[in-house]
Amino acid sequence: MCRVISLFAAALLLTMFAALAPAPFRAQEQFQFESDLLAKQRVFETTGPGFRAIHQGPNGNYYVLTAPAAAVQIYDAAGKRLAQTPSETAPKGAALVYGESFDVDRDGHLAVSDRGANAVKLYDRSGTLTKTIPVSGPAGVVLLPGGEIAVASPNTTRLITVYDLAGNVVREYGDREEISDRADVNNQVNFGRLAADGLGNTYFAFDYLPEPTARKFDHVGYLTMEISLKTLEFQPAAQAARRAIARSTDRGTPALHRIITAIGVDSQTQDVWLAMGTLLIHFDKDGQRLASFRTYTPRGARLEASTILVERDRLLIGADPQGIYEFPKPEKLPQ
Repeated sequence: MCRVISLFAAALLLTMFAALAPAPFRAQEQFQFESDLLAKQRVFETTGPGFRAIHQGPNGNYYVLTAPAAAVQIYDAAGKRLAQTPSETAPKGAALVYGESFDVDRDGHLAVSDRGANAVKLYDRSGTLTKTIPVSGPAGVVLLPGGEIAVASPNTTRLITVYDLAGNVVREYGDREEISDRADVNNQVNFGRLAADGLGNTYFAFDYLPEPTARKFDHVGYLTMEISLKTLEFQPAAQAARRAIARSTDRGTPALHRIITAIGVDSQTQDVWLAMGTLLIHFDKDGQRLASFRTYTPRGARLEASTILVERDRLLIGADPQGIYEFPKPEKLPQ
């Protein structure tokens, strides 16, 4: 009889502990396993210092932006240089001053955020400049379905502004983060980068917000998902950043450190990849954290991602000044 009671008590205790245990996704958020992700090889080896972004365009060609450079370079899949946009014979005003980011669509049309010119420049597939849209300090740009261009600038009242091909404002969306009494600090905090998927959703990642944060908006601008990392592993850095911002009231503009350094989106699955230096985190389309990695070059050097291109069977991750590297695309959670 005593043994039966003991067994019953043990079972009851186990049931109580199980009920008190956090849900699986909460446990995963707080105790995320990391594994090393080693690059297979360096690609587009002529690209190094000044690297900004890479995208795949029509015919399997790749478009690469460095800064300062007058043009976006075009390569075939083997890394052979084919052409550039704008072309070498283009009028002087078509050249880039300081390109920060760009996007290319399936037809080879380009949109480049030229921070040096305070403008977004649009080019057709022949490399001819078709439109210059004045934008103060454009940081990110993506091409959307229906001939629209989404632009992110820290100097606007909303996170994202959408233009038509004529340069007219179509809509604005995305709430800014106001964490200081100073406009210059808030502008820096709202500096961010853009990505898009095949359905026209836009993704905005805050570069300098102390808590790593990325948001997903549908085509008309409604917020549909937010990733905000506020767990124990990110708290010390976030608290230090907020202390630096608080001290800025007396000591001038703070030198904030970049928090999110790159974002990549799988155009088909809408999975999101965020980089914070060497830390690479994979999320599903609903923002649930799936896996975490540390990125390294083939020789084991740390690689701090500045751009991520997500392809069907690989990741292309680039850094300034190290260049662009090919990584295997992890399909399963680390064991």
